[in-house]
Formats: sequence, structure tokens, C-alpha cells
Amino acid sequence: MNARVLVTAAGSIVAQGIIKSLKLANKKNSSYTIIAADMSPLAAGLYRCDSGMLVPPVSSPDYIDSIIKICKNNKVQAIFCGSDDELLALAGAKEVIESSTGAKLLTGSPDALAIARDKWRTYEFCKANNLLCAPSALPEDRDGFAREFGFPLVVKPREGYGSLHFYVTKNKEEMDKAILVIEQAGWRAIVQKYLAGDAEFTTGVTIDKNCRYTMSSISIRKIIKHGQTYKAFIDNFHGIRKSAEEVALKLGASGPVNVQAKLEGDIPVIFEINPRFSATCPMRAAAGVNEPDVVFRNAVLGEEVKVDGYERLVCMRYWNEVYVPYSLYEKTSSSGCVHTDGSFVPDYF
Repeated sequence: MNARVLVTAAGSIVAQGIIKSLKLANKKNSSYTIIAADMSPLAAGLYRCDSGMLVPPVSSPDYIDSIIKICKNNKVQAIFCGSDDELLALAGAKEVIESSTGAKLLTGSPDALAIARDKWRTYEFCKANNLLCAPSALPEDRDGFAREFGFPLVVKPREGYGSLHFYVTKNKEEMDKAILVIEQAGWRAIVQKYLAGDAEFTTGVTIDKNCRYTMSSISIRKIIKHGQTYKAFIDNFHGIRKSAEEVALKLGASGPVNVQAKLEGDIPVIFEINPRFSATCPMRAAAGVNEPDVVFRNAVLGEEVKVDGYERLVCMRYWNEVYVPYSLYEKTSSSGCVHTDGSFVPDYF
């Protein structure tokens, strides 16, 4: 199989995870030509793909046109989105992108994205579908919520992602202050029951393009540092996986869905849903569940894909470096096009 794909936000950890996964697929029975895009010439992923392009920031009125131009000029068959901000912009322009380029935009439905983007709507969705989730409240109901559940309580943005403005509050004063900080930053806050325990799980589920069946699911027990998975235990976790599969199917999503949960006793309690590829997708690919490859084969090639198992692994993340000649960086900055031949990653670890 030969395929040409675009990966956006090549400087992000999500995009780099997608790139790693596609390169792993190339070591087996696939041949992906990977074009990377980012707004910054300092995006490492630009230099580790077959070619790279600079694009305007997603806030620019020219952003969508630049993506369309790249797809046309490079005969791109599918677009992988590497950031949450770009995900919303691309999903909103999905029809025009696909009709004008022929490339498939590998994002979930606008309805699924709208539910998952807003953590209050996520909570309402879970309650309506009898899915066990972390009890939540809006700021105007915080005092009654605090009396019911007690402290500590989590306060975080409804529309945020990662660990930005995530607070574990120990009393009313801290709760009120956290809400105020979030609102002053331009976000809306949500208050959530604190789920005790260190065992946090992320489960990746892929749903076929017609939203009929689960193509794959894989669960990871993770240790977090600075908002990202730092150590990962990839195991069967059957109950966690089945809970996440139910969430993804009821959401009506297609493609990738990530479900975050903690255990209360032996019961998974959901606290976040993200219908996109995860930064942990290369870990999953290494274990035998290559989600970008699975979704591409189903959505673009029309294959009926089913992955039934994976390897049990422990993953320990670490920093690594990409080097480019200074002249290559300067040329990229001035021309907007990346010639990737000069980049290298030393084999020194």
C-alpha cells in the first residue's frame, strides 16, 4: 500500500505520536509518504517527515486555504490533525476541504467533537447514557456540590485540555480562587468530584467509518508528569476497555476516541473523552494497535479492520533531540518549505 498523508501541528506531541505510528507501519506492510505542517520552523516533526510546509496559525483566515493548497499540490489522501485547536477549525471546514481536495479528514463528527470539547456536555452525555462518570457541577452550584461531596474538589476549564488551569482545591477559598482564575483567563469552569487513587487509565478506541463496530481498543495505566503520560503500563485491563468501547459507540463517533478513567473499587469512572488521536498512540502502535494505520485503512481504503489483541509492555518516556544544520533552519524560515535531508537524531541512548 502506498499512501500520501498530511500531519498538522508537527511540533506537538500528538502529531509526533502520529508520525511515529505511521513510520512504524512503514516498517511492516505499509508505505506512507508523510507531509508535515506547522506554523513554526522550530517544529521538530517538520524535519523528520518526507517533506514539510510552514502554514499560518490556525487563527489566520488563510489557514484553511493553506491546508487545501498543500493537499492539492501533494496529492494528499488523508489529513491527520495534531492539535485540539486545529481539530475544531478543520472539522468546521471538513466538507469544503474534502470536496476541493479529495483528501479524507480523519476527524470525528462535529456532534461528537462538540460533546467531548465541553466537559459539562460530556458529563450530561454520560448521565443520559447511563455511563458512570465523575460527578460534576457548574460554578453557580459549587457550594451545594461541595457540601455533598466534600473537599478536595477538582476545578478545571470546561473547554480546556492537558493540565492547563487544572486545580485540586482543598477548601472553599481555593475553589473560588480557581474558578476566578479560569474565568479571568477567558474560560468557563467546571467543578468535579476528586477521584482518589493513583491508578489513572487512558483507553484508545477506534470505531469504523460507519459507526457500527469497534475496530480496536487498548488500555494503558499511566503515570503523569506535567500533564503528559510519563510512564505507561500496557495491559489487558478488560473491564476498562469494555467501558471505553461502550462510551465510543454511544458517542456516535468514528475514527479515534480516547477515554480517561479512574477506578473506584473495580469500577471505571469516566472523567474525560477526547475524539482524536492521542499522544500515547505510538505506545499503542508498539504494542500492536497502530491507530493511525487502522483508521486510514478503514476510512480511506474501505478495509474492514479488526485488531483483537496486543502485547503487554511497560513504556518509560524520555527526552530526545532532533538536530538540523543552521542553514537548513534559516532556509525553512525564509522559504516556508522544509528539505528534510539534513536533519538527524543521533543513536546515543
